[in-house]
Amino acid sequence: MNSKSFFLWGGVAALLALGACKTVQTTQPGAVGVDRKQTMLLSSAQVDKSAALAYRQELKKAAGKSALNRNRGEVARVRAIAQRLIPATGAFRADAPRWAWEVNVITSNDINAWCMPGGKIAVYTGLIERLKVTDDELAAVMGHEIAHALREHGRERASQAAGQNLVLGVGGALLGLGDASLQLAGIITDVTINLPNSREHEVEADRIGVELAARAGYDPRAAVALWQKMGQTGGGGPPQFLSTHPSPANRARDLADYAARVMPLYESARRR
Repeated sequence: MNSKSFFLWGGVAALLALGACKTVQTTQPGAVGVDRKQTMLLSSAQVDKSAALAYRQELKKAAGKSALNRNRGEVARVRAIAQRLIPATGAFRADAPRWAWEVNVITSNDINAWCMPGGKIAVYTGLIERLKVTDDELAAVMGHEIAHALREHGRERASQAAGQNLVLGVGGALLGLGDASLQLAGIITDVTINLPNSREHEVEADRIGVELAARAGYDPRAAVALWQKMGQTGGGGPPQFLSTHPSPANRARDLADYAARVMPLYESARRR
């Protein structure tokens, strides 16, 4: 482990010293039946505070490159889709519609989107423009990313990594360390943007994502078409957030299966 990692996890160790390991049920199962319990070392409050800090840092970097919310039409489109998806999050957890949601668009050729803990969303223009996504397809990817936040996958991953590194010891690791929340913000950025999710987390986000889209009145079957577009992109393989998935055929089957399960929700939403 390098010195940077040593001190990052030292900060997390300091936070962990205040609490104990908990097994939690972060979401209701919904129509798609995602009901896995999760083991957490970090509290939601700790992670959400650091995620808000990490998000501000990412927006500041984008603004410094004149890459933040440059196209008003794209920003309005993305935020309009988010405004339909956010109320649907209440089907999985009652508190989620009241989160301090933020939605921004970053100009980048990367095909990417993410949602940090607590509902901090970014969509890259490369996703919109290179894939020429429909609203249904954009709702599919945004629903997938929102699902990661609902399931608190960032908190779970940070907790798992922290548990593996507690051998550092709190006292010695804190020598020369600054604000622990700032250190955790760096870790949240890594697990949200830079590091691929596990297959388990991605499958959960796929399934919850199609239900969110359906409840918001977007065709959940668009998730299959969206994934096929992503899988066909050039430039060294598919986007990073596809890299840990099962085989293309298996994923397409799973998405199609769960999209079919939530079609009644979609039809009901369309009639409202």
